[in-house]
Amino acid sequence: MDVIAPEITRDIYPMPTFVTLVVADVTRTVDWYVDGLGFINLFTLPGPGGQPAVVHLRRWRYQDILVRPGIPPGQDGTPPGQGWSVSVMAVAEELDALAARARAHGGGTVEGPYDTPWNTRDLKTTDPDGYPLVFTARRPEGERDERFNQMIIEEAREQGLG
Repeated sequence: MDVIAPEITRDIYPMPTFVTLVVADVTRTVDWYVDGLGFINLFTLPGPGGQPAVVHLRRWRYQDILVRPGIPPGQDGTPPGQGWSVSVMAVAEELDALAARARAHGGGTVEGPYDTPWNTRDLKTTDPDGYPLVFTARRPEGERDERFNQMIIEEAREQGLG
């Protein structure tokens, strides 16, 4: 039986799960994933000074990676290979209760909920072995940064997506 790889889609959808990589050289990392592994650069959001604030890479549907600049593990005192997190989709209204429940349970750590520059509200948890899991939700209507929304619309338009 022949198996055909699915096409890479450019549609914007709520990502149920994704990985975020914090890297020293965004260009080098994006090059590796795009030219080396066959991902596409779905879009790049510019940050201060025009440098990428986040790059959204995709291979197949639900194989999304976000790449952000920062001090990666190995250069910030933590072991190499630990500068990543897995994020799962959540609902903003559940984050406070989830944070309270995890804090009351103990054993791991909880940061947030906090708002991000890309219009999400995140709750970062770290399990007892040090593995991060981020619950990420779209910020509620009326609490979103409209400049960011307009930037996403313009980015999609420039890429022929909307």
